[in-house]
Amino acid sequence: MTSGLGIDSRAPSINVQHWLRGDPLSNFQPGKIYILEFFSTTCSGCGPALSDAAQLQEEFSDMGVEVIGVAANEEAATADEARAQVDAWVTKWLPNTNIRIAFDHSGEMAKHWLDASLTFHVPQAFIVDRDGSIAFIEDSNSLEDVLPKVIDGSWRENFVTAYKYERCVAGERLPMNAGSRSEKLGVMR
Repeated sequence: MTSGLGIDSRAPSINVQHWLRGDPLSNFQPGKIYILEFFSTTCSGCGPALSDAAQLQEEFSDMGVEVIGVAANEEAATADEARAQVDAWVTKWLPNTNIRIAFDHSGEMAKHWLDASLTFHVPQAFIVDRDGSIAFIEDSNSLEDVLPKVIDGSWRENFVTAYKYERCVAGERLPMNAGSRSEKLGVMR
């Protein structure tokens, strides 16, 4: 499979069957920054990651940041059972959340976001910048450091290249894809 989603790619649409929390959202609104946090109820690190992302929304909401939790690979006998699992899990981990929680049992979100970015695990965070392009793809550990730079506009210009270089030197796989800005910059993967 050829990957098509990387830094500077246009963000795919939001295509989910149900919104378990928050108002439905079909398109990213220009001028807002979105963090999409993909999770699973069977992932031990997903509860804390989504909770941390919710705190970032609370801290930066006045700057146009919104978090969307996405359950896209939930396994159960039926879609209704999977949705009930996710709903119970969200109630446990985020009892008073004000973030949107999306449920997609069709596999469309996983296909267009996770598979397209060559992501094979959750939790996985994507930051969609104010212009609707992907600014960041990574597990959630770096969100707290990267988000302020995305907000003030310095991430792309000053930090993307350095961040990629540090990851390469550390021998880590970069979540960059064919034809992405990393190849244009000559950054190794």
